[in-house]
Amino acid sequence: MQTVPFGKTGETVSRLGFGMMRLPTLKKEDGSQPIDREEAIRMLRHGIDHGISYVDTAYGYHSGESEIVTGLGLKDGYRERVMLTTKLPQWLVNKEEDMDRLLDEQLGKLDVSRLDFYLLHALNDVAFTKLQKLNYKKFLEKAKADGRIRFAGFSFHDDKAAFLRIIDDYDWDMAQIQFNYLDDQNQATVDGLRYAGDKSIPVVVMEPLRGGALANPPRDVKSLIDAHPGNRSAVDWAFRYVGDFPQVATILSGMTTMEQLQENLRVFEQVLPNSLSGEEHDFIARLKKCYLARVKIGCTACDYCQPCPQGVLIPRIFAMYNDSYMLDRPGSLRWNYGSLIKNGGDASLCVECGQCEAACPQQLPIIETLKAVHKEAAQ
Repeated sequence: MQTVPFGKTGETVSRLGFGMMRLPTLKKEDGSQPIDREEAIRMLRHGIDHGISYVDTAYGYHSGESEIVTGLGLKDGYRERVMLTTKLPQWLVNKEEDMDRLLDEQLGKLDVSRLDFYLLHALNDVAFTKLQKLNYKKFLEKAKADGRIRFAGFSFHDDKAAFLRIIDDYDWDMAQIQFNYLDDQNQATVDGLRYAGDKSIPVVVMEPLRGGALANPPRDVKSLIDAHPGNRSAVDWAFRYVGDFPQVATILSGMTTMEQLQENLRVFEQVLPNSLSGEEHDFIARLKKCYLARVKIGCTACDYCQPCPQGVLIPRIFAMYNDSYMLDRPGSLRWNYGSLIKNGGDASLCVECGQCEAACPQQLPIIETLKAVHKEAAQ
């Protein structure tokens, strides 16, 4: 297992981190899917025995069960061998004292007295503004001083402007971002990643495989990969791209099977910073271009069409549609769009006022496209 310095913390960490979000589950007759605790613990300990030294969980993973199973897996001396991270569920924070209460609850679920990292979970601009008003800095400093946490960080889902605002607001010990070769110009972006590095803030990457999508590419992308003389898998290419950035410390992978864990352990023997050749970078750019050629709608998510007077979430709908075609996952469109129908914002709300089309810099036929998406997605 390759290891790297963990930024200004003074620690050294494995490049592969164990994400406790997609653990093996059991299917019960009542429809519930609790974690297969025996197998999850076996996998976690196997990973640690083979060099993984970073474990990431969160309050809401596996309906609240992940922290409990993580704590069980770190018994018998395994806790002392890893850096343990969990996250503050900021959506449950409504008053200042909630932060202390939730941290204490999580320490209890994990059955530990101290965390190595505590992250403000899933920050966007709105959530961060709320936590600013609730004195998040005071809370983090208090938790460090009383020994409940060693280091403080945040995980992030918004745009680059929000990322830069957050990262400049506090002396963070770490930032966690979604990053892969399809998303390197989305969310925090390559620029944000490098900016964090310039501030000596190590970056932990989540979704390096885009929720597993990059591990199972469409036929045309797979043909490119199979034809490359490097004889690498789709997973290998995706991890190597992220690991090539020296600003990246640990790359998280949510592993469901022992086979996935073993493949990742093999791949990460060679995931080194600054190790890809120019030809390899060019090849990954070709893979990305092949994915993007599958995109159906030229929406840039500029949000000029928002807010829609009827509440139609136009960029979100188009992103769902594009992702389903780009990743060859038609089922994902129906599932995601069904959630949108349930919660409001779907294309059926459109009254064809034309305000969106007048504002669209790309001059997209938004109204007709919304109709087509709704017809396909609401089947």
